[in-house]
Amino acid sequence: MRVFYWRIKKMVGLQVCLLILVCVAVLFLKFNIMNTPVVAEPYYQGAETNPVISLAFNVDWGDEYLPGILQVLDQYDVKATFFLTGRWTHNHQALALEIAKAGHEIGNHAYSHKSPNGLSYEQNKEEITKTAIEIKKATGIDPVLYAPPSGERDDHVLRAAEDLGYSTILWSVDTIDWQRPSPQIIVQRVEKKIHNGAIILAHPTDSTLKALPTLLADLTKGGYSFVTVSRNLGLNDIVLDEKAIEKMLVSQITEGQVGFMNRQIMNNGRVFYE
Repeated sequence: MRVFYWRIKKMVGLQVCLLILVCVAVLFLKFNIMNTPVVAEPYYQGAETNPVISLAFNVDWGDEYLPGILQVLDQYDVKATFFLTGRWTHNHQALALEIAKAGHEIGNHAYSHKSPNGLSYEQNKEEITKTAIEIKKATGIDPVLYAPPSGERDDHVLRAAEDLGYSTILWSVDTIDWQRPSPQIIVQRVEKKIHNGAIILAHPTDSTLKALPTLLADLTKGGYSFVTVSRNLGLNDIVLDEKAIEKMLVSQITEGQVGFMNRQIMNNGRVFYE
């Protein structure tokens, strides 16, 4: 009889110990979940309620095609968003300024186009910060949008951008133009997948330049309006109030070249060119 009661007591003791361990584990997980910072998800597109779309050019090369791209965009009165790497901006300050002066939005594409997932949190912050300095020096703009190279989006990459005050931008329609397909293939890819709020990823290539007139004409005819990524996402409220207009001189870019005055103010106090 004593053996029986001893076994019962032992089983009850084990069950109590297991229950305590389970409770401790639950509390531990709950504490960690509550104290783990929530990282903002990247934007892939805008709202699907309105027929607005955006062109997002990632620029780390292809400067020989950019003047032609700017000319086509101007011809169709389209404003795009250009994500510039720091090293490209450092070597092409005048062209970066030309993009801004044409009224296009400027974003941050990291400095050296290294794999963000392969870099540490601090290294990602350094890549973004160095690029912001180059963009500010070349255009006078403080970018607030970040397009990670290769679209890599590990948590520490997103957190680095968010902690620096950036919104991370990806895409919903990819031209895959870096593979240098024919202009017709680029047009087909985009028109097949286009939708309200789309962010179209592109690069400055010869194929893209040749495809652009057809794309802009077809999509405009299809009822779409082109806007910058910020306007597509509703991140910035443009105020064209003469009383609120601030003046900002752009740093001198090259010898004898003087900056121009900005006349567009965002609701978050950052200045962009229109």
